[in-house]
Formats: sequence, C-alpha cells, structure tokens
Amino acid sequence: MRQARRRYDIDSLTDVALRVFAERGFDGASMDDVAREAGVTKAALYHHVASKDELLERGLSRALEALFAVLVEPAAQTGTPIARLRHIVRRVVELAIAVRPELTVLVRVRGNSAVERRAIARRKQFDAAVAEIVRAAQAAGECDPALDAGLFTRLTFGMCNSIVEWYRPAGALDRTAIAQAVVQLVFDGARPRLDAVPPDEYAQ
Repeated sequence: MRQARRRYDIDSLTDVALRVFAERGFDGASMDDVAREAGVTKAALYHHVASKDELLERGLSRALEALFAVLVEPAAQTGTPIARLRHIVRRVVELAIAVRPELTVLVRVRGNSAVERRAIARRKQFDAAVAEIVRAAQAAGECDPALDAGLFTRLTFGMCNSIVEWYRPAGALDRTAIAQAVVQLVFDGARPRLDAVPPDEYAQ
C-alpha cells in the first residue's frame, strides 16, 4: 500500500520551520532543511511561502502576539501594580515553555534583517509597557524606587528568556515549578519566606 503523502498548510510549515530555526539557527538553516524536515519538496514549500524570511516573520509574529496577549489578560490589567507584574512574569515563563520554538527564535534575533529589526522594535514596546507597570509599583511603594525600571525589566526577561535554552520537556521540573521559582527570585529573592504563596496560586 502506498503511504499517504503528508499534507501541509502555511501554519504547519511554519511550525516545522520554527523547529528547524531553533535547532540550527536561522542563518544556519536553509529552505532545503525545512522542506526535508516537513517531508515535502522545496517546490512544494515555495508553493506556500515565498522565502525563509517570510517563515521567520510568521514565527516572530506568533511570539510577539503571544507576549502582547499577556498584557491584556484580566490579571495584567487589574489589581495592584506588583500583582500585575507577578502575573506578567509568571505568564512569560509559561510562554517560554508552551511556545518554546517561537520564543527561541525571537530571543535570538540580532537585527540582521528588516524582519528582525521590526521584531526587536516590537519587543522593545512590550518591555516598555512592562517598565511602566514597574514605575507604577514604585509610585505605590510596592517596589524599590532606586531600581531602574528599564533595567529591572531587561534583567527579569533575560532570566525568562534563558529558559528556552535549557528547558527540556522530559526534565524533572514542570512549568508550574519553574514559574514559581522565577517569580520568587524576581520579587522576593532567595531568602526563606514566612508568608510564602501556596503553589496552587501560581497554577491559576
């Protein structure tokens, strides 16, 4: 019996491309690599997409849309500024795991093309929006006013971004444990906490 040929659309091909880019690096990957991984001919790949840059742009758009969606979640919009920040940081950690190929490609862009520069500009907008919440927390007396809000944001998301490099689904730590650890380190440090938030709260 002849094996059924796999059928792909632009979204599923983008899935494949992101995995290839995450494994090989965007510059080190080729359209041949993507076609081979997808099990299609390069001609069939070009039927759906015009270039490698187009696949990159689609993947980066996915990552950025996921990040900006966090900012409009109810828990990021209401409550005290520090509670909003905790929610945003926890969700960014969860995204680093849930959409790891997309976030991996995003955190590795260096502005080598117009596509990458647009993505960097959008990421800076996200960081700036979070920095504004940091300033609101400072004004409310919930965060050390001596901290530079932009630096706080860059360092925090630098830690979140690093997860895409070392996280493995088969590892001992699950998404909730990692998110809880990052939130505690960012907002409470490594000291023992007498008023520790129950783990169930982080899972909500």
